[in-house]
Formats: sequence, C-alpha cells, structure tokens
Amino acid sequence: MSSCPQSPSTRTRAIGVLVLLWLAVVGSTQSRAANVDLPILGDGSSRVVSPAMEAQIGRGFLKQIHSSLRTINDPILKYYVEVQIAALAQHSELREKVLQVVLIDSPQVNAFAAPGGVVGINLGLFLYASDVHEYASVIAHELAHLSQRHFARGIEEQQAAMLPNLAGMIAAIAIGMTAGGDAGIAAISASQSVAQSNYLRYSRSRETEADRIGLNTLVNADLDPDGMRRMFESMNRAYRFSSKPPEFLLTHPLSETRIADARTQALQYPKKDYPDSPDYALMRTRAIIHYAASPEAAVATYEKAVKDNPESKTAQYGLALALSRAKQHTDAIAIADILFTEAPDRLLFVSAYAELLTAAGKYDQAQGLLEKYLLLYPDNPPLSMLYADNLTHSGQYPMAEDVLDRQAARRPNDIDVWYDLAEVSGKAGDIVGVHRARAEFFALHGAYGRAIQHLEYARRLVNPGNIQLHAKLDQRISDLRTELRVAQS
Repeated sequence: MSSCPQSPSTRTRAIGVLVLLWLAVVGSTQSRAANVDLPILGDGSSRVVSPAMEAQIGRGFLKQIHSSLRTINDPILKYYVEVQIAALAQHSELREKVLQVVLIDSPQVNAFAAPGGVVGINLGLFLYASDVHEYASVIAHELAHLSQRHFARGIEEQQAAMLPNLAGMIAAIAIGMTAGGDAGIAAISASQSVAQSNYLRYSRSRETEADRIGLNTLVNADLDPDGMRRMFESMNRAYRFSSKPPEFLLTHPLSETRIADARTQALQYPKKDYPDSPDYALMRTRAIIHYAASPEAAVATYEKAVKDNPESKTAQYGLALALSRAKQHTDAIAIADILFTEAPDRLLFVSAYAELLTAAGKYDQAQGLLEKYLLLYPDNPPLSMLYADNLTHSGQYPMAEDVLDRQAARRPNDIDVWYDLAEVSGKAGDIVGVHRARAEFFALHGAYGRAIQHLEYARRLVNPGNIQLHAKLDQRISDLRTELRVAQS
C-alpha cells in the first residue's frame, strides 16, 4: 500500500484539483457542441502536445495518484479490471494500448482517463454499477476521452504559450503533493478557482462526444448501449439531493438533456438480450465485502442472499469470502470446495479458492492448487501474487522472492509487487534486494530522493567484485537523478 504523507482531506483536494486543472485547460475555450470535431492523423494537437509529451504527463499524474491516494492491492480485483479495460479498449477508437490501470480504494463512484494512456477507477464504481453493462459504459466513456485526445486538442485550441504554464503548475502541484511544501499547496489553491470556473464548458462538448463514442464502443464489444443511460440515472438518483456530489459528477456533470441523449442514442441500435457477466457479479461481491461495515455484517448479508437464492453462485461466493474475512475458515472452505468442484476451469474461482485455503492455513493444499494452474497460466498476475503470499505465509521466502522478481520484471509499474518484494526480500535475508525494491516503490510515488538513497545503500552492500550489479545500480541511480531534475525544473 502506498505511503500517504498528507492528511486525507489535503490529499483528496490536491488530486481533485489536479484533475480539474487538466479539465479546465481542455475546456477553457467556448465549446463547439454543434460541430463535434474528431482528430485526424497529423492534426494540430500533435504539434503542440506530442504523444510522447502526453505519456510523460501521464506518468507524472500516476505518481501523484500513488503518493496521494490509497489504492487497492487485491490481485484478483486488479486483474479483472485490467483485463476488462484491455478488452474494451480493443473495441474502442483508441489507437494506443492503455499503458496503466489504477484501482483506487474509495467507495465513491469515479473514473478518469489521463494523458498517456492512464485509466483509473474507484472501487466504488462496482457498488453503483449493478451489471457489467453499466460498469463498462463508464470505462468506454473514459476511453473515448483518450482516443479523441481531448487533452491535446484542448491545448491546441489555446495559445501554444499556455503549455509551459500548465507544465509549471503541474510540477508545482507534484512537488507540493510529494513533499507537502507550502509552495505546492499555494499552487494548488491558485489553480483551483480557474479550474472550477471552466470545467463546465468542457462538459458541453467533450462529454457529449465521449458519451456517443463510448456507446459505439459498448456496441462493438457486444455490451448493452442502454447501460450508459441506466448508469447515469442511477448516479443521478443517488446524488440528486446530496450537498457534496462525488468527484465524477463534478468533472462529468449530468443533466436531463445528457441522460435523454444517452437514451435516444441507445434506441438507434437493434434491440437484443444482453446477459450479465458472472465474473462481474463476483467482482462486485468482492467490492461490497471490502466496504462492508464489518466481516460479521458481510456474513449476515450473504447468509440472507444464499437463503433467498440457494442456487446463486454469486451469493455462495460472497458468503465464503465473508466467512473467511470473519475467520470462520472451516465454513468458508466447505462452501469454496463445492464452488471449485463445480467450476474448476474458472480462473476467478480458482484464485479465490487458493486465497481462502491460504487464509485457513492450508498452505500445502493451496500451493499444490496454484502450482497446477500456474503451469497452465505461467506468471498469471493474480495466481502469482497469491502463490507468493502462500509461500511467504509458509516460510518459503526465497521461493516467494523468485516469484515476485518475475512479476516485477513483467509489471514494473505495479506498486504492490514492489512493496511485497521488499517485505519478502527482508525475510529471505536479501538486504540488497530490500533496498532495490523499496527504491522502485518510492520512485513510483515520485519520491526520487528516497529512491536514490535506497539504491546508494544497496550499492554500498554489494561486493566490489560484482561489477555487473554495480553497473545496474549506477545506471538506475543516474536515471532517477535525471527524473528528479525534470520534476524540479
């Protein structure tokens, strides 16, 4: 889990303002809703904000997310979100792949897309989206923002001289959020009034465009286009009388006209039955249990769900998970045994089964199960992370370190991999490994000074004869110093 140097209110305000600042720049000219202009290859936006520059901004934005907000470290939920977004992106107009997905630990409904292919959602989105079609409508909308390069197009509509000012403000906010300095907070406050006065104009053109392109993405992915209208109405009902609407409604304001437009657009597509996704139902269950008042309250909720619908696999899954959280492991495993036996090929059931076995202390059984499925799905993220966790709990630290080393190589931007690797390296007695993993963890938070410090510690511990490792450490220190200079410039 990422470290959070500031108070929750300051962190939330800071990251919200950073989002609003981006949206304000995108929408600070008068909207042109009557003529929705789509970007073409070689458009003017690429001359002002290149894809490489967008990627750089996206990486900086992601570091501020990690340093400011709590993120979900559940490997099963993370895997589902990443796979689902990647699949949906294939049916969108996005030319580049989504580079990074971040799942934020907040029960509020929210999602965002940042320049450079960064997509983030709050886990709370699962609480409000009753089915996969509603959930996917929000993701499709955000992918449309990326595919239409709304950030770059907004910049192109302004004077090119505005870009250095924007970069300076983002840098000031980045420094303030990382170090907690007064200068950074002052930059945040100065930008807030500008952002708040302009984001509404962004909604009138770019939001409509993203809605309509998102609907096409849903249809192309064989998902219900009416899910967008249902999602809008659900959010509108939930927050109609709220004095403090969620961030999503601040940056994506809903109106009756927008909801009606979503309904009208959906009616243009042929009517058909769209079944819900059983996998989505399982992940929604995990989110509900994550935010339950207590494990015991979750047990009561899913005991009732099973009583009301004894055949529901989702209800049984939820009850097993809730019982495990409440440390009623015998009852949890009894249910999980049945679920796994009935669906041995469903990866999400296999993962949860292994998770519950480890929680119950059945390390050998969980290890055997995970090793079997890792032969079928080598280095699969949730299976690998659960395998490393099992090995750690059973005291097999060097093996766990090897598993996490492979994951770190495949997923170098995953903060949870580096956090777990630092922990298990310490237990394995690999102090150099501890410092290297901590360095990458801090680098992903934008804390370059601390990252360099850990690498310097590691370098002093390495045998002078290990020339290759010394060279790797020297190169990484040099790279991080360059990133630090860029962040401070």
